[in-house]
Amino acid sequence: MSGLQFNNFDASGIFVFFWSPTLNASVHCSSSCLHSADAFKDAADEKGGTQGDKVHVRVQQRNGRKCITTVAGLADDLDIKRICKAFKKNFSCNGAVQKDEEDKEVIQLSGDQRTNVKEFLVDQEICHSDTIVLHGF
Repeated sequence: MSGLQFNNFDASGIFVFFWSPTLNASVHCSSSCLHSADAFKDAADEKGGTQGDKVHVRVQQRNGRKCITTVAGLADDLDIKRICKAFKKNFSCNGAVQKDEEDKEVIQLSGDQRTNVKEFLVDQEICHSDTIVLHGF
């Protein structure tokens, strides 16, 4: 049991130890390296914003190397079908307008078009860049 070394609790109350039979050493991680962005935080939790005023651009893996880009949260007064037609023409990809669970229109595009969609929406002044949220790998 010479390779097993324990460290005490750190300031945040997290017990950290590292065991290596070959190195016979332990590593202590401070609480400052454990703080990171909350992956489960909703967009509505951010200060000054609700989830309805953000445009969410997501990429979903379909099968193999194929993926689909979805654009949700565009304003209701916009012509979604016309925007989808412009996406298809400018990005040379296929696309469709679908209804989601809340009967809101969502644009689906073939391929990973996240950066193209963001640039297009900002260039055409449909949305501001701070209201567009990119999701995915």
